[in-house]
Amino acid sequence: MKYVVVLCDGMADESIEQLGGKTPLEYAKTPNMDTLAPVSEVGMVHTIPEGMSPGSDTANLSVLGYDPKKYYSGRSPLEALSIGVDMEDSDIAIRCNIVTISDDDVPFEEKTIIDHSSSEISTEDAAVLLNAVREAVETDEYKFYVGTSYRHCLIWKGGKVEKLSQPHDVLEQVIKPHLPANEVFLAMMKKSYEILKDHPINVARKKAGLNPANCVWFWGAGTKPMLSDFTEKTGKKGAMISAVDLLKGIAIGANMNVIEVEGANGGLHTNYTGKMDAAVKAVTEEGNDFVYIHIEAPDEMGHQGSFERKIKAIENIDEMIVGPFVKKMVEKGEDFRMLILPDHPTPVRLRTHTADSVPYLLYDSTKKTGDGVLYCEKCAATTGHFTAQGHNIIEKLFEA
Repeated sequence: MKYVVVLCDGMADESIEQLGGKTPLEYAKTPNMDTLAPVSEVGMVHTIPEGMSPGSDTANLSVLGYDPKKYYSGRSPLEALSIGVDMEDSDIAIRCNIVTISDDDVPFEEKTIIDHSSSEISTEDAAVLLNAVREAVETDEYKFYVGTSYRHCLIWKGGKVEKLSQPHDVLEQVIKPHLPANEVFLAMMKKSYEILKDHPINVARKKAGLNPANCVWFWGAGTKPMLSDFTEKTGKKGAMISAVDLLKGIAIGANMNVIEVEGANGGLHTNYTGKMDAAVKAVTEEGNDFVYIHIEAPDEMGHQGSFERKIKAIENIDEMIVGPFVKKMVEKGEDFRMLILPDHPTPVRLRTHTADSVPYLLYDSTKKTGDGVLYCEKCAATTGHFTAQGHNIIEKLFEA
């Protein structure tokens, strides 16, 4: 038996008036999930422990079977593992987004944060911009590392964990109440704006109708992570497929295989087919028992506040990952169990994460069970299947 998680980041949502009261998942054309759902277990799972922030870090740890209350040490340290940073025990890792803030003629503190991803800037352009900032502000105590797209890392040698605001939580807001209390961080942010606001890359981006990547934003501070070995924990050899450093970092920390897919970029137009092909190969040719396919697109479209693009992301997942994966596994004669779910909701109305429970679909190719319902938030809430602690959902997947 082979096992797969299709993790549709941020896919869960609220009813939307423009969609006739449906959620994006409910509205989207998903014929493949519609075929699987009536013969699958459909239910709800709560992935965010009480009192913890509803982030992809805590939520994906839960889905992979790691209780965030025990294993979570901060978001950025997990990303640092993926980037290749060899953290010391006294290091603090901090996420360094390159964001868009307003370029109006007001003091820095009175500017507004427009876009946490700078129009999903490419890694190549972001690296040039981050290096320009690095040359001006980096010291032996504060070291910058390039990540993926807008997501980068700052290592604070001998630092301490400080409370920092997540940029995607304060979109369209004046930044003053959300700026760091740490004067060094604030000074670096101000300096980065002066360096980046007229950088040639940003001049070109504005001419092309894209948001300028004109300021660094620090958040997600944490200490060196300590995850237990996934295979020792579950008895399954696992692989991770994701474009996002956070997920790759979790996998590295858990000694899972990390599979890189060309063209996987965490956006709406990621290489869905490449991820699907890599997942099939991982469990049929490369000796893995389990593969985790993480797709960032629904979350990014939720942060953008676009239900149209979020619907498209969900339809892409159904058309290019779910359907073809099932077909290829059947053709190869492989028995498998598939768990489809979001990690957390990212409602387009809010443009940020919530801690509400999310719907899951659990399909077993060897036996047809289920309540005959479709896969959406409303249907999943009616079946009576509920997993209160998200880190137990993987045990349900691994049940024979």
